[in-house]
Amino acid sequence: MADFVHLHTHSEYSLLDGLGKLDHLIERAKSYGMSALAVTDHGAMYGSFKFYLKAKAAGIKPIIGVETYVARRSRFDKEAKVDTDPYHLILLAQNETGYGNLLKLVTHAHLEGYYYRPRIDWDILTKHAEGLICLSACLQGQVPNLLRHNQDEEAEKIAKIYRELFGPDHYYIELQRHPRIPDCDMVNEKLVKLAKKLGLPLVATNDIHYVDSGDAEAQEILLCVQTQHTILEKNRPLTMIDSPDFYMRSPDEMKELFIQYPEAIENTKRIADMCDLTLDVGKWILPEYPLAQKETPNSYLTRLVRERQGDRYPEASKE
Repeated sequence: MADFVHLHTHSEYSLLDGLGKLDHLIERAKSYGMSALAVTDHGAMYGSFKFYLKAKAAGIKPIIGVETYVARRSRFDKEAKVDTDPYHLILLAQNETGYGNLLKLVTHAHLEGYYYRPRIDWDILTKHAEGLICLSACLQGQVPNLLRHNQDEEAEKIAKIYRELFGPDHYYIELQRHPRIPDCDMVNEKLVKLAKKLGLPLVATNDIHYVDSGDAEAQEILLCVQTQHTILEKNRPLTMIDSPDFYMRSPDEMKELFIQYPEAIENTKRIADMCDLTLDVGKWILPEYPLAQKETPNSYLTRLVRERQGDRYPEASKE
């Protein structure tokens, strides 16, 4: 059994951003001997339930997560050129409470925070943080982004805030190794230093957007569709052909990449072991509706029908 688990994975349900199909991702994880796999699609949970069922059937522990977008200000702020570039954050459901909170966060992100992308903010995150494990995300995460722009003191301040919210055993500093991405190694060095200073654990991930390394060009075409560019343009805003390492690396590859930080590899398994989500499949789960005392759902519905049937049927028959 492999002692590494992928915790940052985009499937085909990261629309126009992920290429990996659920069956292919699960099949590859199983071939690597992995006991678990997380799917963390961008801003949404469209594929979460299907992933849960398919992973369970394959004998893989499903870890349901989201790479959410965090508004730089409030989720209600929607000003051009100010609120168009939210931070990223990885949230993983540890249990049923966490799963419910993920559903709530994603719902608020779409109904209230949508501005180019579905966004949450600090206010709503603090209300729904229970049962979640948080990873600081890729270079688009707030802490890595601040470090990348030499705002080290502000990055430390933000990391302390997240540590306070989730607890030091539920907030992880995420390391990625994509060597051709500018500043990646520099930011990693700063992240490791910050983690040691604040007593935070490290975790190693690969920003998976496709399953095989040979899929990089197909992924590039998908990104062109998303950004309304063509593959022939030289100065496109996004490119993965020059850095074809966003595939599902094997556990041995990941260990070699992070040979300096073995604890970052070990913590992937630790997080997977912490996650224990069981969904009640095959049963109706209906929302609780607030009722007056001595009123049952059936009596209340009956009363509403009786009161209002005249609006629809002014000359209603007995039937």
